[in-house]
Amino acid sequence: MKQTQRHDAIIERVKQQGYVSTEELVEQFAVSPQTIRRDLNDLAGQNKIMRHHGGAALPSSSVNTPWHDRKATQTAEKARIARRVASQIPNGATLFIDIGTTPEAVAHALLDHENLRVVTNNLNVANTLRVKEDFRIILAGGELRSRDGGIIGEATLDFISQFRLDFGILGISGVDSDGSLLEFDYHEVRTKRAIIENSRYVMLVADRSKFGRNAMVNMGSITLVDAVYTDAPPPEGVMQVIGANSVHLELC
Repeated sequence: MKQTQRHDAIIERVKQQGYVSTEELVEQFAVSPQTIRRDLNDLAGQNKIMRHHGGAALPSSSVNTPWHDRKATQTAEKARIARRVASQIPNGATLFIDIGTTPEAVAHALLDHENLRVVTNNLNVANTLRVKEDFRIILAGGELRSRDGGIIGEATLDFISQFRLDFGILGISGVDSDGSLLEFDYHEVRTKRAIIENSRYVMLVADRSKFGRNAMVNMGSITLVDAVYTDAPPPEGVMQVIGANSVHLELC
């Protein structure tokens, strides 16, 4: 494959996944790590990607990938994560389910459960779960974000703060190399913090593309959560933070 073709393919994969590691690209194109690093440096110099240690991400940190694009990527990985999380939720439990395509996958994986009570600020989650007559679905009030079905705002914060539930299923846009949890929307960050504060056990669901992915709002450290469910080992820096703070890691 010519260099220009490889560059185009790298850009397309970064657009699809949000983040791609050097190791993935070496395997995909059957070239040396040195070649991929040169490719990434060239593309970063043209502002077509953002270079990270161990990989590359989208150049913008202020605008998220469209919901439909995110919904269609890493689907098998999200399904594996969702099934593992669902296996840890007992019948009759109470839980928050957050905004995001991976929390939506968890909602789908919970359809075989019985008598769940779910509070959510995600219209897509509510639509998925409403077919279960034995579930009690409580939808947060607030401003509806039409692009992804998320509900945010001051009313959402006040609503979530009324509850104290067994589990919080939390999505995230990106995880920095030091374990910082990153989001694109400040209002969404405040809602996620409210979910963390009002859940007895917080489960972060994030496929491998979220590690090293850039976003502009720092929500705090990954140590805010009790467990991380992902499909591949996180980068070394994140692993050190997880290990030093006894955060449970589940590789799905």
